[in-house]
Amino acid sequence: MLYVLIPLLPFFAFLVIGLFGHWLRDRSHWVAVPAVLLSFVLSVAAFWEVASGRTLSIQLYTWAVSGDFTIDLGLYVDQLTVAMLLLVTIVSSLVHIYTIGYMHGEPGYARFFANIALFTFSMLMLVMADNFLQLFVFWEAVGLCSYLLIGHWYERQSARAAATKAFIVNRVGDFGFLLGILLVLTSVGSLAYHEAFAKAPSLATTPINLLASIGGHWEVSTITLLTLLLFVGAVGKSAQVPLHVWLPDAMEGPTPISALIHAATMVTAGVFMVARLAPLYSLSPMAMDVVALVGGITMVLGATIALTQTDIKRIVAYSTLSQLGYMMMACGLGAYVAGIYHLLTHGAFKALLFLGCGSVIIALHHEQDMRRMGGLKDRLPVTYWTFVIGSLALAGFPFTAGFFSKDELLVASWMAGGLGKVLTVLGLFTAFLTAFYSFRLVFVTFWGESRVDPHHADHIHEPPKVMTVPLVILAVLSIVTGYLGIPDFLRPSFPTGIGDHHGSEAWLIGGVATVLGIFGIYMAYVAYVRLPSLPDRWAARWQSLYQLSLHKWYVDDLYDALFVNPTFQMANRLWKRIDMAVIDGAVNGTARAVAWCGWLIRLLQSGETQHYALGMTAGAMIILTVYLLY
Repeated sequence: MLYVLIPLLPFFAFLVIGLFGHWLRDRSHWVAVPAVLLSFVLSVAAFWEVASGRTLSIQLYTWAVSGDFTIDLGLYVDQLTVAMLLLVTIVSSLVHIYTIGYMHGEPGYARFFANIALFTFSMLMLVMADNFLQLFVFWEAVGLCSYLLIGHWYERQSARAAATKAFIVNRVGDFGFLLGILLVLTSVGSLAYHEAFAKAPSLATTPINLLASIGGHWEVSTITLLTLLLFVGAVGKSAQVPLHVWLPDAMEGPTPISALIHAATMVTAGVFMVARLAPLYSLSPMAMDVVALVGGITMVLGATIALTQTDIKRIVAYSTLSQLGYMMMACGLGAYVAGIYHLLTHGAFKALLFLGCGSVIIALHHEQDMRRMGGLKDRLPVTYWTFVIGSLALAGFPFTAGFFSKDELLVASWMAGGLGKVLTVLGLFTAFLTAFYSFRLVFVTFWGESRVDPHHADHIHEPPKVMTVPLVILAVLSIVTGYLGIPDFLRPSFPTGIGDHHGSEAWLIGGVATVLGIFGIYMAYVAYVRLPSLPDRWAARWQSLYQLSLHKWYVDDLYDALFVNPTFQMANRLWKRIDMAVIDGAVNGTARAVAWCGWLIRLLQSGETQHYALGMTAGAMIILTVYLLY
């Protein structure tokens, strides 16, 4: 029962700061940071217990009972769970510490710490859930925290718009997710994972006619429909195509949140969900193909857009899209271990890159356009070298964690055969693009002549140690996590999937990925250091492709044309008819009716005796007339 404190400690921090934040103010971190660090210590203890061969199942209490249907609140801790616990608590702890320096002096300091503590609690409960209802509740809770944190600087219109966009887009995905959970309930009769897994084989042979209500016939297995509906939720939460548009805009939130929520934890919830429900997904080849294809498309789209962006945080955000696509593709091909392995290593080096961006932004007085940077490597040495390590890991450079996990992923995808080989080729192409855009960011930001605003150029300095120490720790993790034997540790959590890879094909795929990554770094060096005019010539020569990337494949423009603008136009046309005529009309009409009744009654209450006598006489005559007639 001690492990119940892993999620509860951050929740207690949220309650204390929420109730006493007006008094704590700049001391709020003294509540939040120790709570998250203690959660990390307990997560380590859980790791050692699971590593010894135990699987922990903790039933907390029964929430609801209706006949034979029971909903229990419980925690399930296996290899997959403790891996996610360590990722969430490590990154969250470092982000909490980093935030002390980054948010120093901000008026919403206490509110920010309360919200990230609440998010940490919600994410920990999500990964420890042992049933679908608990998963859904905390799935929504992390979405709520994301909304609050993206819109932390709510006085900015752009932050309010980004938070609203994230909320609405995720509701689209969560609608499908909720339908999937309801289908689990009606098909299985329970929301517990273990009961759904036990009955999954029978669901694979039970058909559902999707067109029965209109007299048509289109049968799919229950397991296929169920897993596809659940995957809709993953598409929204993990920013997969076509619901990816919210993630880059979410960079309007403070940078620590970009590192915590939008790189290492919340956006990986969809990948985690697919991996956790591997016993269901593995029984539906159609659903697996959909997951793999969506992941592959997202992988390529994110990388191609990152090539032309100039906001340093948005470049890293589109990189996150691409890497999430890698993970989802691997899970869709049955390589769950490889997908989660890359999720864990990615959490370290992507959090490092986001926090590195934050250090640059603070040093340049909140400048985010890398075209106004340059020449920073000597002024920000710790930030620069840790950023290089993170970029090397992202590019899959040899001996970094990203090298091991990305190669494991690509080799596993190739071994899946069929669709996997096509997606592996796309993955290799994306590996080249990843190396190119990640070092484009490094060279343009830190190398060359300074393009910094002269008013700020003389004041550039390394952030305080409370910000640089987390960078150093994450840089170390971006290397050492590749040597910890994570795939072997994770494998018992997945009854199906692709196993170890041996043979010449595995070496070939890994070798090609490495060569392409190194070549991508070299091409970025040539384009942005040796021949800085080359990118402009490329843009002029391939103008259509350049504009396609620069405008993010026009997906946002398409959504504006199909949904956003028509909604606003309809609202503008109908507000007079509906809002003023119907709603305001009903309210104002009620008031006028009351006033008219008051006027009518006032006539009867004149206060003059002769009027009352006349009324009594008229009433008596009416009563007598009715009596005589009837």
